Amino acid sequence: MQLAVVPVTPFQQNCSVLWCARTRDAAIVDPGGDLERVLAVVDREQLKLTKILLTHGHLDHAAATADLARRFDLPIEGPHRGDAYWIEGLPAQAAGYGFPPAESFTPSRWLAHGDRVQLGDDTLEVLHCPGHTPGHVVYYSPADRLALVGDVMFQGSVGRTDFPGGSHDTLIRSIRERLFPLGDDVRFLPGHGPMSTFGAERRANPFVADHLFG
Repeated sequence: MQLAVVPVTPFQQNCSVLWCARTRDAAIVDPGGDLERVLAVVDREQLKLTKILLTHGHLDHAAATADLARRFDLPIEGPHRGDAYWIEGLPAQAAGYGFPPAESFTPSRWLAHGDRVQLGDDTLEVLHCPGHTPGHVVYYSPADRLALVGDVMFQGSVGRTDFPGGSHDTLIRSIRERLFPLGDDVRFLPGHGPMSTFGAERRANPFVADHLFG
């Protein structure tokens, strides 16, 4: 599986273009805005857009989803149904943060823990990792040892939990019980900032490092 990352919106959210190297089937993950910059990658790589994937329903990850889906007649997969109220509230989120207008939408497929997403020859496993939001999901490629974790965890930090529906304790459990067991060598792309590995965060992340849990 191939990956290109395009930071979008004033929040510099890591929107991703994922594609199968053989079929060129592609998905855009978390289209929060700046679609022309993201679509330039699709054109440059001569990809065939087949779906939109969402980790969660916050504005900087989902604001351009309805527009993108309509323009290319794309199905929307994810997040978990627990984020329905965030998606319904996208217009208000956009107005509150001074973003361009955003539309609410209904995903073509809500995802649950253990589901799989197909992209050409490649398969992504879905892990439900609530805490930042109730319906947050992570996409994991076992073949590539790569996870797209949205705002669950960052290099040296973890996601905020002070939004409605957030829970710090739940977030920590999601990280330690669902992500870290995948393996120290697994690389992850967070919703903001640089990539890291689960092993690096187990050693040094001040919120979830092993030494904090005895």
